[in-house]
Amino acid sequence: MDSRGFYNEVLLDHNMNPMHKHELPYATCSLDGVNPSCGDSLTLNLEIDGDTIKSGSFSGVGCAVSQASADIMLELIIGRTITDARRLSDIFLRMIQGDASDEEIDELEEAGALRDISHMPARVKCAVLSWRTLDKMINENDR
Repeated sequence: MDSRGFYNEVLLDHNMNPMHKHELPYATCSLDGVNPSCGDSLTLNLEIDGDTIKSGSFSGVGCAVSQASADIMLELIIGRTITDARRLSDIFLRMIQGDASDEEIDELEEAGALRDISHMPARVKCAVLSWRTLDKMINENDR
């Protein structure tokens, strides 16, 4: 399957059948993220125990790219440490800028399917909304 077909399949699946789009009443931290240029908005919820992301969810409205990217991100980071989540977020953001190696992109698993977003400037902010919200949440909780 070509990369565009894989991208479309992954995006469609996570948009139509998000596993992590729900409330998380036992979240230990939550943060809102907004993309004012298009109106996408989400609330990212994480349950963090020590240095491990035990669970996560998101809620909100937005285009297929922003919603699928949030679901894919949560699938990738749940069960990992904060340090791992920070590193994966860095790789994702560099991938979107065209600065990540193929080996790094492989670490992103399904999130690597969004690599072609870099060729769609109008969608970049949509794809990175949840990842930037994650970074901000992690940085605020480090204080």
